[in-house]
Amino acid sequence: MKTRTLLFIAVIFLFTSLQIMAQNNDKHILVAYFSATGTTARAAEKLADVTGGELYAITPVESYTSADLDWNDKQSRSSVEMKDPKSRPALKGKKENIADYDVVFIGYPIWWDLAPRVVNTFIESHNLKGKTVIPFATSGGSTLAGSASALKRSYPSLNWKEGRLLNPTDEKTICTWIEKLGF
Repeated sequence: MKTRTLLFIAVIFLFTSLQIMAQNNDKHILVAYFSATGTTARAAEKLADVTGGELYAITPVESYTSADLDWNDKQSRSSVEMKDPKSRPALKGKKENIADYDVVFIGYPIWWDLAPRVVNTFIESHNLKGKTVIPFATSGGSTLAGSASALKRSYPSLNWKEGRLLNPTDEKTICTWIEKLGF
């Protein structure tokens, strides 16, 4: 009985995912994400699977070490960057052909109730005007509200849609969210 139930759920998920991907065939979707530890990368991969979007890692020139991420150390790289609203860590490169995308999901871990400053670098380095921009994040304790509001305040000319915290990152949750967005 459990096997049949699990099989039924898997078939429903597959059908829903295929339906979403078919609806998105006319939209070019980019799933851009920054991930320091791999958690946000896993969420981005699942989001790209569900939407049929192309994955793009937002990669800083200098990778973050575990010492850089020590939020208890006020002198750690992440602490110093997050204290400075003008901090813009350099990127290894830009996403080519950004004009080809209609929808850009931007994913990140939440640091100090904000998107890491490298996300600002990505947004400011790419022309996202006229695109639908949707934030998603992972966090051990914060909600998406503060970081999404800050991004919307910083970049009011962008066409922001409701984002989502992807903890946990199960496909059913992602499918439900994508359907609510109208995709």
